[in-house]
Order: sequence, then C-alpha cells, then structure tokens
Amino acid sequence: MITRRLIATTLLIATIGCGGLRSSCAETDTVMQAKKPGIITRFIKYFEKSNKHEITKRPHFSFLAGPHYSKESGLGLGMVLGGSYSTAPEDSLVPLSNISIVGDIATKNLYMTGIRGEHFFSDKNRRISYSLHLKSQTSYFWGIGYGWEHDNSNKTKYRALDIGLDASMEWRLFGRFFAGPVFDGMYFSAHDPADRTVWQDEPLSHLSVSVGGKISFDTRDNHTSTKKGIYIELIQLFAPRFIGNGHYSYSSTEVSANLFNPLWRSATLATRLHGAFSYGRTPWGILPNLGDGTMRSYYEGRYRDKDCLDLVIELRQHVWRRSGIVVWGGAGTVFPRFREIRFRHILPECGIGYRWEFKRNSNVRIDYGIGRHSTGFVFSLNESF
Repeated sequence: MITRRLIATTLLIATIGCGGLRSSCAETDTVMQAKKPGIITRFIKYFEKSNKHEITKRPHFSFLAGPHYSKESGLGLGMVLGGSYSTAPEDSLVPLSNISIVGDIATKNLYMTGIRGEHFFSDKNRRISYSLHLKSQTSYFWGIGYGWEHDNSNKTKYRALDIGLDASMEWRLFGRFFAGPVFDGMYFSAHDPADRTVWQDEPLSHLSVSVGGKISFDTRDNHTSTKKGIYIELIQLFAPRFIGNGHYSYSSTEVSANLFNPLWRSATLATRLHGAFSYGRTPWGILPNLGDGTMRSYYEGRYRDKDCLDLVIELRQHVWRRSGIVVWGGAGTVFPRFREIRFRHILPECGIGYRWEFKRNSNVRIDYGIGRHSTGFVFSLNESF
C-alpha cells in the first residue's frame, strides 16, 4: 500500500511539474521502467542463469538452500555453495574441476559443514580429490554385526562428533588408467550414550590415520553427472599403530565398479557394485557400513561389520528443462567374513528421486528410499555415484 501511494505521489508531482506535457510524462514512464526488478524476479533470474556461464579458471559459484526432513535428523535446512572451473578453459577435453561448500542444520541437534571437490590439471594427466567435514549430531548405534543391528531394541542414542579429512592425488599411468597415494584421517567420538552395552567394550572415541594407494580406470564423460562410461576403483589403506592409531592396527580394501549406459533419449542406466573389507582390529567408527552413497534407504552406520557388499541399479531420466527423475533398486549386506554371508541377511531397497540441474553437470538430488523396516531421505549435491 505504501509503495502504491509513493508511486501515485511521484506520478502526480511529475505531471504537475511538467504541466501535463506528454514528453515529460514519457520521461517519467522511462524512469519507472528502469526500476530494478523485485526480489522474486531477481531470484528466478539468478537460478535461470546459474547453469549458463562462461567457463573460466576462476570458480563460478552459485548458492542454493533447501529444507529436508528425516526421522533421524528432524526438519533441517541444507545449504550448498557450488563452483565449477577449468584449468584450461580453451580445451574442452580437460574435465571441469568442481568445489562444493556444504552446510546443514536440523532440529534434532544436527550441525554439519564441509568442503569437497576435484581438481583436474590442464595436462590431463593429474588430478586431486579432497573432502573435509565436521559433523555433530544426535545419532544412534545398534552394535557391530547383523545380529545386533537387526534387533531394533538395541537402538542406543548418543551424541556423535565426526571430523574427517581424506585426499588423493592420481597420475595417468597410460590410457585411462590412473594411480596415486591416498590419505584418510578421522576423529570420531560418542558422548553420553544412553547405554554402553552395544559398544561391547569398544572405546567410545578414536583417532584414525590411514595411508595407502589408489588405482582406477576411468572413461566417464564427466565426473558429477555421468551419462556414459566406466569407472573402476581400488583403494588400499594401512593404519599401523606407529602413525597415531593407538592400540589399533588394521588395514582396509575398497573396490567399486560403476557402469553408465545410455538408453533411449536422455536416459542413463547406472550400475554400481561396491565392496569394503577390513582386516585386523578396526575401530567401530570406521567399519564398513551401508548408508548414503551406497544404500540410501538405511540409516547410515546402522549396519556395519568387518566387511560389506552392495549393488545398486539406477535409471536416470531427464524430463523437462532442468528437471529429471531417478528410480533405483539395490541390495546389500554386512558380514564378519565371507563364509558367514547369509541370504536372509541381504537387505533390499528401492527408491525414487528428483534431480534439478543446479549448475552445468551438477544436480541437486532429493531421494526417498524404502528398505526392510527402514526408510531414508537424502538432500545432497551431485549423484550418489
């Protein structure tokens, strides 16, 4: 109402001042048309242009925030500041580098911030991956092993603090093969558990430091929204006592095989077979587990053991403009050793998700999955694999 009165008053003054001359009124109209667009119009235009920008060496950032809900975290607000750049903008064969700064806050005492990204050098022969996160939340622990975890009466509430840093650098060996060193460091702590029984005398806090190597075979067309290609990865890590692991001494092997097949127009069938295996005395906080990134229908960290295997098949379909949908199905299990894998312990899942192209080849994803006596809701950036 105030704005309307102000405009009316301005028009009246302009009319009186110009003696009602058409030329002066036209000038007034021009001034009015030159007014800046409203906040809603600017908001819409901002997202219309977020995936249309010139690729340069300096990262181009876009900001996005959105609500989410899950029974574990409650109602929350997730925030993403995503950027993309190229070390050789004039060479389209150099993959786009990316960086994401993420944050999350939710009603059930969830606070999280982190940064992750991939940097591709202009020579196409070197690349760096990195991830740093700090998370504090009210969480739950069921114990170690399927027998403990399947029994929901073992669900124990505690306050979790999780700080992690992992980084790797790879060099091209030949063709599409890459290899290089890996570092993985993590501090985790369980505060004020409702019942310590499910920890089975394991220490509640631990600092883990692992070093090792990585070898991969990569033919993907891009790394954040792959449409076609193959990605096979093997990571071997070692965590001896003398580099800061206290009374623990262990090692781990992780292998994944990802296949992306174009189907009909704007559709991709993505398949991921993943396995993680640990040896020696491994801290409970870094045992292989099912969760986001593997099986989105299950509470991350509920099912954990010395080893895990999972398979996910996902159909990704672009629908209209910047929107797309996905449907997936999968299965996974955890076990202490291969001879103790049981068919009845295999956990199935299926789900559906929405994709919105936040930036070029970078999607915001909202996924809802259904598993055995479990559901999962995920709001994140880029595909799960």
